[in-house]
Amino acid sequence: MADIDIPAHLIDLESAAWAGQQQGALTFAAADAVQAAYREHAAANPGVSRLDLEMAVKQAVRHPQSEPTA
Repeated sequence: MADIDIPAHLIDLESAAWAGQQQGALTFAAADAVQAAYREHAAANPGVSRLDLEMAVKQAVRHPQSEPTA
């Protein structure tokens, strides 16, 4: 996966969704907001895959100390 510039607002959205998921309180609206943000960012940045973006953000939020996989 290529290096992807991750905007802070995506980290914030994913962090909130991850916290909600861990607490068993993730709502459809919150999950949908995160997915919409991924789609919007990928659409506005040609060459950025929505899937690669989502994977990079989740890696950064859920495993901040580990190295991204190639």
